[in-house]
Amino acid sequence: MASSESGYTSPKEVESKLETLRATFASGCTKDLRWRKWQLKQLFWLVRDNETAIADALYKDIGKHEFEAFFTEIASVKGDILDHISNLEEWAADEVPDAGFAFTKLGSAVIRKEPLGVALIIGPWNFPFALVMQPLCAAIAAGCTAMVKPSELCPTVASLVETLLPQYLESRAYTTVTGGAEEMSFILSLKYNHIFFTGSTPVGKHIAAAAAKHLTPTVLELGGQGPTIVTANANVDLAAKRIACSKFLNAGQICITTNHVFVDPSIHNEFVARLRVWNETFHGKPEHGSQMAKIVNERNHDRLTNMITNTTGEVICGSTGDREKLTIPTTIIDNVTMDDALLDSEIFGPLLPIIEMGFQEAVDKITEGPHPLAINIFSHKKSEIDYILNHTISGGVSINDCMLHAAVPNAGFGGVGDSGMGAYHGKLGFEAFTHRRTVARMPDFLDSAMSFRYPPFDMKNKKAVDVGTRVGFKRGETLQDQKIGGGSVAWS
Repeated sequence: MASSESGYTSPKEVESKLETLRATFASGCTKDLRWRKWQLKQLFWLVRDNETAIADALYKDIGKHEFEAFFTEIASVKGDILDHISNLEEWAADEVPDAGFAFTKLGSAVIRKEPLGVALIIGPWNFPFALVMQPLCAAIAAGCTAMVKPSELCPTVASLVETLLPQYLESRAYTTVTGGAEEMSFILSLKYNHIFFTGSTPVGKHIAAAAAKHLTPTVLELGGQGPTIVTANANVDLAAKRIACSKFLNAGQICITTNHVFVDPSIHNEFVARLRVWNETFHGKPEHGSQMAKIVNERNHDRLTNMITNTTGEVICGSTGDREKLTIPTTIIDNVTMDDALLDSEIFGPLLPIIEMGFQEAVDKITEGPHPLAINIFSHKKSEIDYILNHTISGGVSINDCMLHAAVPNAGFGGVGDSGMGAYHGKLGFEAFTHRRTVARMPDFLDSAMSFRYPPFDMKNKKAVDVGTRVGFKRGETLQDQKIGGGSVAWS
């Protein structure tokens, strides 16, 4: 293997691999549904055969407990692969558009699902296995070839992916490259047909800028300061339990976890008390050791401890942790104000700022900033939930839970604005790597009926192309006269 002095994939090898991927895609083999399904099955066996090795690598790199590794990464990947295998033929089938008699019946118009081509998949460090494998699964199903770039901050996982991929998948179609910032800069300088990136918003901007040079379409799964709102009508104990759990999982290093909590003043004291109880329950007794994952590296540990040290809020439980072991327990910080340094950027760690504020004022504060990837709402009053939904924009929303919306099958997961663009999971993952190609066939015998389009033009044919108001509205109707269907969901 031609590697650079750093041990990462050399520029020469990156170029060679990319040329192989292009040649493989050009051969047309990946468009065969039977071939795609076979590759998906091999990807499933890659995961199934190596669950212990994957869990061990995740523990070594980021300290994930074996169950958390299986629950949040291994099982979710296997489920996603099986979903793609089960639905591949349906998702890939041609669609007949509702295009009227001429195009649908006579013209036989269809929408073909065609792969975009060579995809570059760039994974993050917080879910270093799942968040390269799930996009790869979608790319395979769509018929793309793919270059996978795992995070260099999780070297054990990256090495495992690099070793396993050619053992199970067709190496001329799916390959791995490794590297840090310097190597990534070169990788991004090359042309792909699609780029799928999961990571931070600042890095996402660099990815988008590099892609723009080649007009390459992208899916950017980013993050942001996802707030949780706990209203006076919430189940306080359950809210505290689920919020504490969301900060415990992966040591709070999750893009859709609670960044900070707005809690109504009338339940503030009760909420904080229950939050402490559940936090202590999840961490367990000190002599037994915590099952919480570790902070990914010293730089991020220092960043988080500086946040704790510099906050103007009150640290009511937790600590700056152990730098050598890269651990920080869930640290609850009460009486935080909106101008606290804790809220200058996404926390991405087990720090939990509490802001005493009603839900309407909280909504005002949320809308002043960039659109978050997720908002979590705890309330059992429909008017409160509707108000928050109607006055905010976010990638997704979980009601009376945290992060739950990301687990909804085939519903799509993605951000909006600064929190990302594009979506995937299930069918939307397949579509993220797919071009919808419209194909129209017009029979020869219709040429006389379509003669109005040929010059010389004649205004007597205007009626043949005019659309009128065939949907049924009339001049003079009022705003209130309109017939509007649908309605909002009655949340409870």
